Amino acid sequence: MDEKVILVDDDEKLRKLLTEYLRGYGFQVVALPDGFSVLERIRTESPDMVILDIMLPEKDGLEVLKEIRGVSSIPVVMLTAKGEDADRIVGLELGADDYLPKPFNPRELLARMRAVLRRFALQDKTKTGKDKDVFLETGGLLLNRAKRTMQVEEDEIELSSTEYKILEALMEHPNTVLSRDQLMNLAHGRDFIAFDRTIDVHISKLRAKLALYPRFRKIIKTVWGTGYMFVDAS
Repeated sequence: MDEKVILVDDDEKLRKLLTEYLRGYGFQVVALPDGFSVLERIRTESPDMVILDIMLPEKDGLEVLKEIRGVSSIPVVMLTAKGEDADRIVGLELGADDYLPKPFNPRELLARMRAVLRRFALQDKTKTGKDKDVFLETGGLLLNRAKRTMQVEEDEIELSSTEYKILEALMEHPNTVLSRDQLMNLAHGRDFIAFDRTIDVHISKLRAKLALYPRFRKIIKTVWGTGYMFVDAS
C-alpha cells in the first residue's frame, strides 16, 4: 500500500500519533496544522485522500471541505466533535465521504479509510473501460463517471462528490422510486443514518443546476412520503 494522505488537524499530539500509525500501515502522510494550504498541497502532492478535522483555527474544516469540492472529488473523511450531529450533516451535504467522531480508535479510522479507498478504486476502474462503462446516459442526461460531471445539452457541469453519487444512483434506477435511506446507502456504500435534510439539500442543488434547461427541470421527481425518482421518458 502506497497511498498518500493529507492529514489536517491542529492537535499536534494527535497529528503525530496518526502520522506514525498510518505510516506503519504503508501510507505516505502529509500532516498540516491548519486548512490554509490544503488546496495547494492537493495540487502539488496528488494525494489519494484527505483526513480533515472540522475544528480548525481561523478557517474551519467545513470551509476547507467546500473549497476542496469546488476543484476536486478526492475522498475526504471528516473528524467531528463527539455528538455534533449538525457538523456531521453539513459535512455530508458538502460532499464528505465519511466521518468519524472524536475521540476515536486509530484502527477505526484506518478501517474507514480503507473502505472509502476501495469504493473509489472500484469507481475509478471505469476510467480505463469502454465508453459505455465510462458514460451513463439516461433520459437525455450524460454522466461522465471518469470526470464525475454531467453533460446537459452542450454544457459540462461540475458536481460535488455526493451530488454525483446521488445522481448516479437515480440514473442507474430510472423510473424507480428510491427512498432517502436507499439513496444515502447507494451514495456512501454503507448504512449511514439517513438525514432527510441531507438528501433533500443535495436534490435541491441538482435541480438548481438543471433549472436552466427546460427539458430537464422535472427529470428528478419527488414522490411524497417515499423518496425520489429519475424520470426517463425517452
